Amino acid sequence: MRRLIHFESRHQPMASRTVFLNRLTRNAVWSVGVVVVSLAIGSWGYMYFENMRGIDAFANAAMILSGMGPLNPLLTDGGKIFGALYAIASGFLLIGLAGLIMLPIFHRFLHRFHIADSDDEGSVAAPPPERRKP
Repeated sequence: MRRLIHFESRHQPMASRTVFLNRLTRNAVWSVGVVVVSLAIGSWGYMYFENMRGIDAFANAAMILSGMGPLNPLLTDGGKIFGALYAIASGFLLIGLAGLIMLPIFHRFLHRFHIADSDDEGSVAAPPPERRKP
């Protein structure tokens, strides 16, 4: 399996557009996979601890995972503990997945600036042109 975060170093040329789009796609697919697994865990937790129907558990898990908050009040102690832990984990997950999706874009942006910066380092600046008096 290829590494999830693998980019060219600063001394290598910028990756082609195809490689860049493949990186975006790969990170998006991994992110969707993590969201699906997280929704399954959240749905199971609400069904187990709160005895919710499947659709209600899924809706609560989706709302927590998206950062919106629960739809139904939690009634059991186990459900409240699960809901709190799931909400904390979902908050970190939301930030992490946003970063994972944006990572190839940030890298390409910074790599482009670094290439432009390294091109300027090797050149010697020409002196400013002299001004002639009329």
